[in-house]
Amino acid sequence: MKKILVFSILMMILSTTSAKAQMTVHKMIHAGYVYQNQSFGEIGGRLLFLNNDDMIYRLGASALMGVANSDFAIMPKVQGDILINFERNVDLYHSYYFLAGAEITTKYAAPKIGASLFGIIDLTGGYAFPIDQSGINGKELKGLNFNFTINLPLVMLHDLLK
Repeated sequence: MKKILVFSILMMILSTTSAKAQMTVHKMIHAGYVYQNQSFGEIGGRLLFLNNDDMIYRLGASALMGVANSDFAIMPKVQGDILINFERNVDLYHSYYFLAGAEITTKYAAPKIGASLFGIIDLTGGYAFPIDQSGINGKELKGLNFNFTINLPLVMLHDLLK
């Protein structure tokens, strides 16, 4: 399983480097809230790949931090999303995107769906399948999950701090 995951990530990185001439890449930081049988705060970074604004691809890594069974815990998370909106020549309707993606941690893997407003505010839900049966601090992480995330492009932050 680990070899397949490493091979998939390596192939994704190699394929994106060859597609750089066609796609624009933006760096983002994000912070949010994750509920997965336990409340977690999330902070991390993402790369946003876009050719046009009808389909946007995002890859990211973050840390989930929270208290499980009275002990503080930190869990790494890797995620990938596709944001889709095919409305053309209508700016107001192009402000929201349908979002589909997946996230994987050391404890669970979860497909997710949701919506994104301007690609900045995300609201998603999904179902987690446990990878490690012991869970985190003895608490198993499986079942329905909920994510609320705010994404901040570094270009926007740079312009605000000028």
